[in-house]
Amino acid sequence: METTASAVERSAIRKVAMRLVPFVGLMFFINFLDRTAISFAGPNGMSKDLALTAAQFGFAAGVFFIGYVLLEIPSNLALHKYGARRWLARIMVTWGVVALLFTWVSSVEGLYALRFLLGVAEAGFFPGAILYLSLWVPARHRSHILALFYLAQPLTIVIGAPVAALLIEAHGLFGLEGWRVMFAGVALPAIVVGVIAWFYLADKPAEAKWLTEAERKWLTAELAAERSGKQVQHTQHAGAALKNGRVWMLSLVYFGLIYGLYALAFFLPTIIGGFEAQFGAKFNVFQKGLITAIPYAPAAVALFLWSRDATRRGVRSWHVGLPALLGAISIPAALYMQTPAATVLAITVTACAIFSALPTFWSIPARFLSGAAAAAGIALINTVGNAAGFMAPFVTGAIKDATGSYQAPMFVVGALMLVSAVVIFAIGAGAREEAAELQGRVVAE
Repeated sequence: METTASAVERSAIRKVAMRLVPFVGLMFFINFLDRTAISFAGPNGMSKDLALTAAQFGFAAGVFFIGYVLLEIPSNLALHKYGARRWLARIMVTWGVVALLFTWVSSVEGLYALRFLLGVAEAGFFPGAILYLSLWVPARHRSHILALFYLAQPLTIVIGAPVAALLIEAHGLFGLEGWRVMFAGVALPAIVVGVIAWFYLADKPAEAKWLTEAERKWLTAELAAERSGKQVQHTQHAGAALKNGRVWMLSLVYFGLIYGLYALAFFLPTIIGGFEAQFGAKFNVFQKGLITAIPYAPAAVALFLWSRDATRRGVRSWHVGLPALLGAISIPAALYMQTPAATVLAITVTACAIFSALPTFWSIPARFLSGAAAAAGIALINTVGNAAGFMAPFVTGAIKDATGSYQAPMFVVGALMLVSAVVIFAIGAGAREEAAELQGRVVAE
C-alpha cells in the first residue's frame, strides 16, 4: 500500500508541475514584462519624447504600485471566492487592454495615469498565482513548485530584454516610434493568454480531469489534512491574518527584497545606458538589451539550485537571510566597479541573491495560514512588499537627480536588504524557540 501511495504521489506532483506550472509561469512572464516594459522604453526614446527627469521616470514606474496595493487584498479575496480560473483570466485580459494603451501615451500626466491604471488592473495577480499553486500541492512539495514558477521572473529579462530591444528597433512600424511598438508588442500576448486561461485552468484538484481518480483523491486528502493542522485553524477569516505579528514581520522582509528587485529592474537598463558616459563604451539598442539580460541568466540557475536545496533540507531562515545579506553588500558595490564587465558581474551577484531568496520566502506563509486567512495573509505580505515597488523607483530617481549619480540610492537598497536579512533570521530563531517549547510540553505530558 505504501508503494502505491508513493507512486500516486509522484505522478500527481509531476502532473501538476508539467500541466500548471509552465502555463501559470507564462502568465507571470507576461505580467512581469508588462509592468517593467517602461524600464526599456525610458532610455530608448520615451524619456526624451515625453521630457522626463529621473524623478518623473521613477514616479511613473512606481505609481503602478499605488493602484496595485489599493486593490490587492480585495482582489485576492475575490479569487478565493470566485475561483482562480475566472479571476486570473479576468485580471490578465484587463491589464493587457490597459498595457496596449501605452502605445499612444503623449504626456507625462497620461503616463502617470496609465501606470496607475495598470497597477489597478494587475492587482491580485501575483499573490493569486502564489495562492493558486499553493492550493495544488502539499507543503513538502511547495518550495519546488514555487521555484519552478518563479523561474519565469528572471527569464522574463533574459528573454524579454532582447525581444523588447528588437521591438524598439522596429522603429517606424505602423508609423510609431520604436518604444511605442515595444509597448504594443508586449501587451497583446496578455489578452490572448488571458482568454486561453479561462478554458485551461482548473480551480482545484477535484476538478482536474487530467488527474486520475487516485491522484485526485490523494491530493484532496493530503491538502485537507494539512489545512486542519495549521496554526490559524480556529479563525479562518481574513482578520486573523491581518492581526498576525509574524505576517507583518514577513511583510517587512519582503519589502526589502522587493525594493532591491525593482530598483534593479527599473534602473538597470538606464545604468547600462550610462556606460558610454561613464566608461566610454558604446553599445546599440540590441546590445544593451543583451547586457541587461546577462545578470538574470545566472540568477535563474541560482534560483533553481538554491530552491532545490531548500526542498531537500526543508526551508530554513538562512535560505532567505543569506541571499538577502549577499544582496545588501553587492548592490552598492556594483557602482564602484571600474569597468562595465565588473559592474555587470556585481549586479549579477545581486540578481542571484534576490532571486534565490524570493521563491523560498513564499513557501513560509503557507505553513501557518489557510483558507481566507491564507488569501488575506499572502495578499497583505505582497501589498506591504509592493509598497517598495513604488518607493524603489521614485526614491532612486529622486536621489539620483539630487546627487547626480546612482551610488547613494544603491546604498539605500543595500540597507533595506540588510534589514530583511536581520528580520528573517529573527523569525527563524523565534520559530525554533516555539518548536522547542512545544516539544518540551509534549514530553512533559
